[in-house]
Amino acid sequence: MNKKQWKTRLKKGFNKIIDVLTGRTQITNRLKFHALIGSIASVHVLLLVIFSIFQIMPLFFFNIFSVLTYALCFWLMWGEREHYLTIYLITFIEVVMHSFAATIVLGWEYGFAQYIIAIVPVGFYICYTLDIKHKKFTIATVSAVFSAVAFLSCKFLSFFGEPLVETNNVALELSLYVFNSLCAFVFLTLFSLIFVFEMRLSSNRLKRQNDILDKLASTDPLTGLYNRRSMDVFLNQAVESASSFALIMCDIDNFKKVNDTYGHDFGDVVLKGIASITAEQVKGHGYVCRWGGEEILILINNASEESSFRIAENIRRNVANRVFELNDKWIHCSLTLGIALYDGKEPVEETITRADYNLYCGKRNGKNAVVL
Repeated sequence: MNKKQWKTRLKKGFNKIIDVLTGRTQITNRLKFHALIGSIASVHVLLLVIFSIFQIMPLFFFNIFSVLTYALCFWLMWGEREHYLTIYLITFIEVVMHSFAATIVLGWEYGFAQYIIAIVPVGFYICYTLDIKHKKFTIATVSAVFSAVAFLSCKFLSFFGEPLVETNNVALELSLYVFNSLCAFVFLTLFSLIFVFEMRLSSNRLKRQNDILDKLASTDPLTGLYNRRSMDVFLNQAVESASSFALIMCDIDNFKKVNDTYGHDFGDVVLKGIASITAEQVKGHGYVCRWGGEEILILINNASEESSFRIAENIRRNVANRVFELNDKWIHCSLTLGIALYDGKEPVEETITRADYNLYCGKRNGKNAVVL
């Protein structure tokens, strides 16, 4: 691999880390296990160097075995292979065996048994997030119980036997104890961070899905306007607020003829275009919903006769001036609108009926009109 390829790979790795930290990408099982295996393998490489320098040969050779074990784990993740449960079990067994070996060779005081404690929460997290259909909790629990037994066994071994290698080096003992303690805390911190970021991703994903579901439940899929269910909520809120409001019932003139002549696809273009014009004119003043078929109901908050008429007339004029096109076909359409002001005394259904009646009057008297 040449220098340019190394730079490209490092850049991709750095970008992947940034994407994870900023929540733009999902933390995959492959990424989790690369973090786990890579961090543990790095520790063993450092220990390999330390044991070589201080001529602690039993642990030197054991760490060669450990590094080869994690090389096998990386191989098990190569390509399409995803033997994650096998990798976790191999890692768990190696950590326990290494802690036993280090305790037997050097003694309890060097702190190698702390790795057994660090692997317990990692085991629960890994097993829970793996796609294991059965016994994932059982596997993690058995691993935790075995870890507790192994940890206590290391302590008992230090009581009943002398270390195989006497270093008589207080500085080395203290340094390795601090090193092992820091590594154990780093492992716990690393997977705690992964857990936090994964929960953040899950929370954001759930929020996006809820937003999508809310939108689907509250809007009309064709026009993007609110549906009747949403408008019922807005009407109840308007009535409870005891403020004045106007309802405008709109109907596309000769819409059946448009569908019959040009097809339903063209009819959908007309519906969406008029919905867009209506929503733009009402924006900031109230709500627009597709009431049914080609009917649109508009709620104008804090409305007077003058303001509601002005908005309705703007909608009518913009629709009349709009050219609707599809597949080299084009037409002009018109809209008839009926307005009714809520008086605070009648049920809101009566106000809707009055608006609908005014709409009917406009249809009967030539269409393309606003009737108050």
